[in-house]
Amino acid sequence: MPSSGDPSAGGEVVRPETLLLTLFGDQVLDRGTAVSTGGVLAVLGRLGVGEPAARATLARMSRRGLLRTVRRGRQAFLTLTEHGTSVLRDGQRRLNGDVVERHWDGRWTLLTFSVPETRRADRHALRTRLAWFGFGLLRSGLWVSTSATDVSPALAELDLLEHAEVFRAEAIMWTDPARIAREAWGLPEIATGYDRFLRRWNNTARDDLDELSRRVRLGAEWLLLIRHDPVLPVALLPGDWPGVRAAALFRTLRHQWAGGADKLAEELFESIMDE
Repeated sequence: MPSSGDPSAGGEVVRPETLLLTLFGDQVLDRGTAVSTGGVLAVLGRLGVGEPAARATLARMSRRGLLRTVRRGRQAFLTLTEHGTSVLRDGQRRLNGDVVERHWDGRWTLLTFSVPETRRADRHALRTRLAWFGFGLLRSGLWVSTSATDVSPALAELDLLEHAEVFRAEAIMWTDPARIAREAWGLPEIATGYDRFLRRWNNTARDDLDELSRRVRLGAEWLLLIRHDPVLPVALLPGDWPGVRAAALFRTLRHQWAGGADKLAEELFESIMDE
């Protein structure tokens, strides 16, 4: 299995922050606990992340308001902030969700916006969030989605509600929905990512990682992969879409390693109740 700095899901690098978020999603989220910093460093070390890089990642995530430190005497423990909990719950929904939409009414959500050049950072942030919500860029300034996801909170957070318009519509006449999907999203690239995931994880016999490390790396790679997948209706996807087989493999392995991962986490982590 590749180390944390090697290209993985779809050719991307699995960064220490992604591994750490996956670890906290598995072992801290909604448990009401804080875990020892030493235990976290030990797990990241097993995943090939050196202590300097691991500590830098923890500091960066704390500055971003995702983690906070709880002290008991001279020992430091880590837990999630309210913001971190919200971010990880969103990630867990994606981890547990399907990669295809099986009940589609044929309607599209269209979103168009115009953001002043003086707010380029907000424009970039909005594009990133739209992609996470499953929107694809069909034409310049026109984003489309097959779901009715409410993006108003994201727009409001960026103070962009007055700069965007949203519509629900159907494709008619010569407009081919499958062509829209091909043009708005890089389906061949997404399929390639799933194929790579299947090849890599179908053969784990040579993997020398423990079950906790395997489960964390599996989840981290899957998160990187699905963040590019808009979760399209089956009718818009090519036949034998590899995402379906990849999702089945992901769930099987994640369940298979759950017991061993939890047991090892108990051995490595010293935890306290978060007050």
